[in-house]
Amino acid sequence: MRAERHAPGGQTYRERLPGRDLAGVASCVWVQQVSPDGPAYEHRTVPNGCVEVACIKGADVAIVVGPREEPVVELLPPGSTVVGVRFRAGVPAAVLGGTARELVGREVELDQAWGCSVAVLAERVALAPTPDDAARALEQEIAARCAAAPAPDALVAATVDRLQPWRRGGVAEAASDLFISPRQLRRRCVAAFGFGPKTLHRILRFQGFLALTQAFSEHDVGLAWLAAAAGYFDQAHLTHECVALTGLTPAAFLEETRTSCGANHDHRASFAGLRRALTSSANMADLYEKRPRVCA
Repeated sequence: MRAERHAPGGQTYRERLPGRDLAGVASCVWVQQVSPDGPAYEHRTVPNGCVEVACIKGADVAIVVGPREEPVVELLPPGSTVVGVRFRAGVPAAVLGGTARELVGREVELDQAWGCSVAVLAERVALAPTPDDAARALEQEIAARCAAAPAPDALVAATVDRLQPWRRGGVAEAASDLFISPRQLRRRCVAAFGFGPKTLHRILRFQGFLALTQAFSEHDVGLAWLAAAAGYFDQAHLTHECVALTGLTPAAFLEETRTSCGANHDHRASFAGLRRALTSSANMADLYEKRPRVCA
């Protein structure tokens, strides 16, 4: 990832894959910048099932963002540079010194979670010559912390895999595949995410929809096709879930994404694996011949 130049009044968001030390627990490292020459940027975040750590360059605080069940809209002031690390879904909150139940739906200062000052980290991020260097400083600090952290729960990781949108089974099938009861599955998910497997399933399916909208952004495939490809019963089901998870209808959400994000946002690190799985899945065999040809 390289430093971005803004058009006046613009903003950018860029992701990259984490380095080797964090590859097993983090899905991406990101940088978001708002031009000092324009207005504040209204940023809508939707649930993704993940814990993140974010640090505003020049501030003296870093925060842990817990797994969300609802959308959040916030204003980033002009001139902001925010760097972050997103953990993989199911990576235990214990990596950061908390529990999922404590963090779900909340933002907590990192020093409260770690139980020690993050002043040195904040200074390293603030003094970094470029946004990319700031992101690397945050990544290195978290990698050092993760070296002594407990390993992710293998059963939770398997649950995430079985509830991905390219798999047509649901929570009951996932529990059966994992040879545990639905009650046990719920207990393990609540411990890992702060919410149960049904909520996790809804969030992962919507992330699949987002990945497909990225993959087919240049093709007029229609919401009904995208809903079917992402595993929804029909377009009405997608609409209900989109309103719950974003606060907007699919059409309004996609229009907001097009106008406020567009080419200035790069989500490839987050969505590349989902895109490949969804566009090559055997479960899409009945839709495959009707879909436009794209590269994953």
